[in-house]
Amino acid sequence: MSLSVDIEKRMGDFHLEVRFEAEGETLALLGASGCGKSVTLKCVAGILTPDRGRITLDGVPLFDSAAKIDLPPQKRRVGYLFQQYALFPNMTVRQNIAAAVRDRRQRASVAADKLRQFQLEAVADLRPGQLSGGQQQRCALARILASEPGAILLDEPFSALDSYLKHQLELELWETLSAFPGPVIWVSHDRGEVLRNCPRVCVMDQGRSQAVRPMADLMARPGTEAAARLSGCENFADALPRDGGVYVPAWGVTLACESPVPEQVRRAGIRARSLRLAEAGTENAFACRVVRVVEDVNALTVLLRPEAAAADVLPIRMEADRETWTARAGETVTVAADPGGILPLEQQ
Repeated sequence: MSLSVDIEKRMGDFHLEVRFEAEGETLALLGASGCGKSVTLKCVAGILTPDRGRITLDGVPLFDSAAKIDLPPQKRRVGYLFQQYALFPNMTVRQNIAAAVRDRRQRASVAADKLRQFQLEAVADLRPGQLSGGQQQRCALARILASEPGAILLDEPFSALDSYLKHQLELELWETLSAFPGPVIWVSHDRGEVLRNCPRVCVMDQGRSQAVRPMADLMARPGTEAAARLSGCENFADALPRDGGVYVPAWGVTLACESPVPEQVRRAGIRARSLRLAEAGTENAFACRVVRVVEDVNALTVLLRPEAAAADVLPIRMEADRETWTARAGETVTVAADPGGILPLEQQ
């Protein structure tokens, strides 16, 4: 079963333009807050109406502006897991699940089956306000699957949970979705979350979607600064192609890259973990003054300013081993950048 989305919608000054397809897979919509991820889900679910475009589920149009088709949410066969779960507060867990079953004659048996599947039998007669966050999420998922959806939409599924419960429920959710045959659209701004659960990703930036691609490709070759930030890159600067690498004027250095650099490149990113202490003369080595050393749980974050950089140039972030790092603020060190950690970026 496949989901195809090609829509536009204006909301004041915000302009949404989204195009993607997902077929029997878990696809991530990844982007910063306010980029249009949740608006996209609401358009697919039928809660919001696009200005133009088309949405189809397994070839059946859910919305088609040209054909004047706009199915109501209850007829779209789309299960939507809201951030706050949207359970009926005056119903028990059993009743919440049963309410989603299309065939009234099957409501009791389907609800009983989902209670067993999601380990909710012990709380079946409690109301949502009496449940933990994890129990509420399991109830919401059970209700979605009881409706026999053709597609599932997950809107920041762990935003309301603490970190310990989040990791536990993430495993449970992955097991549930692995058996679901239809497309799952997973909205998040947490790259670790989608990296663990979504083989492919569609990056969104300021209302616009980028091409769908494998998650591994996003991490290795993000292409744009928005995608690089979402992939976890910490350092950015204006750059120009030079000698097969990139020249960073603000730092006064030319850095070799792992792959050929396209002529249209105008920015570069450097991953903090790709920087290391090195001897002068090492490939991609340059001198820096230590601005600050910040203690972290498992490592040190070191802020560095290249010696050739002006005082108003933002420092570079570097991850250092707390066992071997000895330099203090104000001292000069030589660092080198791994060519694989340098990301040539096109102008957005």
